[in-house]
Amino acid sequence: MSAPTSNPQGTGVFSPTRARIKQRTLRTDAWWKSPLITDLGFAAFVIYATVRAFLQNNYWVADYHYLTPFYSPCVVKWNAATQSGCIPEASHFGQYLPDVWWLPYAAFSLPFLLLFRLTCYYYRGAYYRTVWQSPTACAVAEPHAKYTGETRFPLIIQNTHRYFFYIAAVISVINTYDAILAFRSPTGFGFGLGNIVLLVNVVMLWVYTLSCHSCRHVAGGRLKHFSKHPVRYWMWTQISKLNTRHKLYAWITLGTLMFTDFYIMALAAGWFSDLRFIG
Repeated sequence: MSAPTSNPQGTGVFSPTRARIKQRTLRTDAWWKSPLITDLGFAAFVIYATVRAFLQNNYWVADYHYLTPFYSPCVVKWNAATQSGCIPEASHFGQYLPDVWWLPYAAFSLPFLLLFRLTCYYYRGAYYRTVWQSPTACAVAEPHAKYTGETRFPLIIQNTHRYFFYIAAVISVINTYDAILAFRSPTGFGFGLGNIVLLVNVVMLWVYTLSCHSCRHVAGGRLKHFSKHPVRYWMWTQISKLNTRHKLYAWITLGTLMFTDFYIMALAAGWFSDLRFIG
């Protein structure tokens, strides 16, 4: 018996054990639009957030105590000689890290927030298609020879999502504290458009965090008898309602984070003044 003919393309749907179809896909619709739009949305946020994190300026409005979430908590030591590092008034939780150009001022929070979103169940589904290409779209050839799920590096890191959820919840508390401190003016209590921007961002961050699948599991995932735990069952049902729109909240919070940071940056840079209602 002659040996089976090897397939030079031998990966994914072109592997020897799959149906021998030469075309990458038989679909006639614009299947590539959805992954392309997702990629562009992710790229816009990543580029903006990276640039802003390393600009290391225009993150604090002293008159109203506005602190952008991209710099919270601000933990890099202030250097009076070079006028760099976290402004002391903006460091609500102390200063611990050295002032070096490659270290973001919010180095205690940004890496964990990135990992929380990177391992998020919705974001996994999105970038598995667009970046990891597994699969790019339904009935579209993928470049991987076989499917290993999340059992090997790097995708095995996804199993740490539940731990990043706890850290993200703590950081949401910090952002809430920052938003409360921002109700100030040079003369005392104050309220302006910046406060509304900060509050909307904090609320949406909490909605996104609490609608997380891990939060839902923490609330009631291990319960065998809901009737014996009415409080946790009620929490589980409310989180489940939020969870149905987790994808929507994931995208909304990317937008509110960028808008909040941009608004505070513009105020700090003096591009325009905050619209004040009180104070």
